[in-house]
Amino acid sequence: MSRLERTGITDVEQIAAILREEGYGEIFVWRDADGSRYGVHTHPYREVRWVLEGTLVIVTEEGEFRLGPGDRLDASPLTPHSAYVIGETRYVCASRME
Repeated sequence: MSRLERTGITDVEQIAAILREEGYGEIFVWRDADGSRYGVHTHPYREVRWVLEGTLVIVTEEGEFRLGPGDRLDASPLTPHSAYVIGETRYVCASRME
């Protein structure tokens, strides 16, 4: 199950503080070049992707989630998904055991 939230927050320090408060670890910033793609895969933990700049598109069985700056996507463990970016994209990644 995935949940999209349009927070409007793009400050890395503020995002990291929010995620730490929610119990997330493994918090880091990732950067992808325009056109980067990731095939279908899963993660064993609850995952967050929070876009700082650019566009990240995550495709699940629920549909396509298009994230822009300030958008956050939470995904349940073992959610099959693929992803691609439009333009140079920077985003925060975090994971948490359920």
